[in-house]
Amino acid sequence: MPSRSVLREPGMPLLVLMTGLGFSGYAALLPVAPLWAVHGGAGSVGAGAVNGVLMLFTVLTQLVVPRALRLLGWTPVLGAGMLLLGAPAALFALSDSLSLILLISAVRGMGFGVLTVTGSALVAELVEPARRGQAIGVYGLAIAAPQILFVSGGPWAVEHLGYGVIFAIGLLPVVGAVPAMMLGRRVDHVPDPTEPPPYLSLLRPMALLLAVTLAGGALITFMAPMSDSALLSTLALLCMTAVAAVARWKAGGLADRHGARAFIWPLVLLTVVGMSVVAWAVRDPQATTAWALLLGATIVGVSYGGLQNLTLVVAFESVSRPHYGAASAVWNVGFDAGTGAGAVMIGLIAGGSSYSTAMLVGGAVSLLTVPLALARPRLR
Repeated sequence: MPSRSVLREPGMPLLVLMTGLGFSGYAALLPVAPLWAVHGGAGSVGAGAVNGVLMLFTVLTQLVVPRALRLLGWTPVLGAGMLLLGAPAALFALSDSLSLILLISAVRGMGFGVLTVTGSALVAELVEPARRGQAIGVYGLAIAAPQILFVSGGPWAVEHLGYGVIFAIGLLPVVGAVPAMMLGRRVDHVPDPTEPPPYLSLLRPMALLLAVTLAGGALITFMAPMSDSALLSTLALLCMTAVAAVARWKAGGLADRHGARAFIWPLVLLTVVGMSVVAWAVRDPQATTAWALLLGATIVGVSYGGLQNLTLVVAFESVSRPHYGAASAVWNVGFDAGTGAGAVMIGLIAGGSSYSTAMLVGGAVSLLTVPLALARPRLR
């Protein structure tokens, strides 16, 4: 195993810089754009639609990014993606009209779709397979750090510093267009595929990812309303997101040394355990069991972060080099679809029964994927 840091691989510092700037702009506005809509008079439905539109256009764009890379090349696609994500943030300052905010969110979603697919595909392009897990871990840290900082701190910054500061942070992806285009020139030589992507071989890692992000998305969405303490909810989410960042980082080295498969099924079972503990913690809506909620959120954080890394490793192992873009697109669709499904499905179940029951169902979905976790796929 090479001893030098994976950050010394050519192109990796540029990828980390592009990712950090892009996700800073994305994460800063994720909680604040809905608040800006409420500031303009929108109700809960309008506020909820802001990030709903963002993610809708993200997923729609992710589906076409591989084809865009083949037709246009990496440099223009990367540059355009960063500009689409960052530049529209300046328009928030013009008006808090819901219609304008939704339009801005749609355009930014297109840019975010480009960033997510190309970013993870670039990891596979820049780093040899023997060190790919470590590289995915470092890439995951570049994603997670801005989200830990800005998703939790965004509302506080608005209250104490004003919306203008957050809108300015939202422009950071524009700066990231520079390293993005430098990266593009490094990989524009990637060969075009001569055969269709093997989508069937990508369904397994996508299904495993979808199940764990359904659980994680449920906790992120409903942690506040299902707890009797705002402070406790904040601490639980901090535990989950911080542990997930470390797990995503550390899982890479383990996958490089021992293979990803050895760790996937234990992490799937860990999701089931964590969601069960959370369900027990919130069984009484008026008296949340604090230690259990923190423990359950931490356990889910381990599997949430670890499986993000490992399923991406498996996705890249399942395809040849010309199909890395397609593998990245499928993985990202699984991530975002799982997050969205967690919010919708768990919300419906909680509305008809209780949050405790809904958390158990979320864990049961992961339990259903155990056979997939134990299967031995054919890898390229």
